[in-house]
Amino acid sequence: QVQLVESGGGLVQAGGSLRLSCTTSGRTFSNNGMGWFRQAPGKEREFVASINWSGTSTYYADSVKGRFTISRDNGKNTVYLQMNSLKPEDTAVYYCAASGGTGWYRTSWQYDYWGQGTQVTVSS
Repeated sequence: QVQLVESGGGLVQAGGSLRLSCTTSGRTFSNNGMGWFRQAPGKEREFVASINWSGTSTYYADSVKGRFTISRDNGKNTVYLQMNSLKPEDTAVYYCAASGGTGWYRTSWQYDYWGQGTQVTVSS
């Protein structure tokens, strides 16, 4: 059974940092693009960041560019999202996703597998 499990969420003050992890099991995604999305209360799920299969190419939403960094360790079947300079508007449930392709992708329909999400709350 394929599983994507996010961890590392929590409560942090504005300006602080968190690092999210997404560990996969059930199959390898070392040849697949991976992404992070988020959904705030009352809002639609939105793209945050994506990384290609090898980790050599990344793409970010404008709202997080320069503050967030996506990376991956294929040997550990894990994708990371380093979040710095957090703002209250970053508060959301963050989801990890695995695509069927090798590149980076910014739309949710391009991803085949999803995790259950981890809550990130940024206080002002």
